[in-house]
Amino acid sequence: MSKVGIVMGSDSDLKVMGKAADMLEKLGIEYEMTVISAHREPDVFFEYAKSAEEKGFKVIIAGAGMAAHLPGMCAAIFPMPVIGVPMSGKNLEGQDALYSIVQMPPGIPVATVAIDGGMNAAILAARILAVSDAALLERLKEYTKEMKETVQAKDAKLKELGYKEYLNQK
Repeated sequence: MSKVGIVMGSDSDLKVMGKAADMLEKLGIEYEMTVISAHREPDVFFEYAKSAEEKGFKVIIAGAGMAAHLPGMCAAIFPMPVIGVPMSGKNLEGQDALYSIVQMPPGIPVATVAIDGGMNAAILAARILAVSDAALLERLKEYTKEMKETVQAKDAKLKELGYKEYLNQK
């Protein structure tokens, strides 16, 4: 079974990266979650990225804030897809991380989702894996169907109640 590595630079990123883990679980995808600081323990990080392929990882989801080196460094070492999740921060609200992750040099691509977009990172990882996994593709289609039905149910409730009563129930 394909496995996804979820790595973050700090446990303060768990709220966002936990959404990635939750979505992978929902879709039946095995993952391993790790906290590693590329700046504070480069030797540990280097070993993680070098051994990821041997561990069976097919995709890495890397969350990082501020200078956001973790996703790019993963992409420099790990030969398969890396998805970067920029973390919101106190100074620039994640824009610094977003720019750092999307501005990788030629030859070192990192797919990047929105600031704090852990859930979408997991869905993107699942879509990458679904290219060669028909059962996963079916689970993704079912998830898409569930989202559609949720929106349709909300619309029906809005029509039934009117917008003022609908808002009062939220």
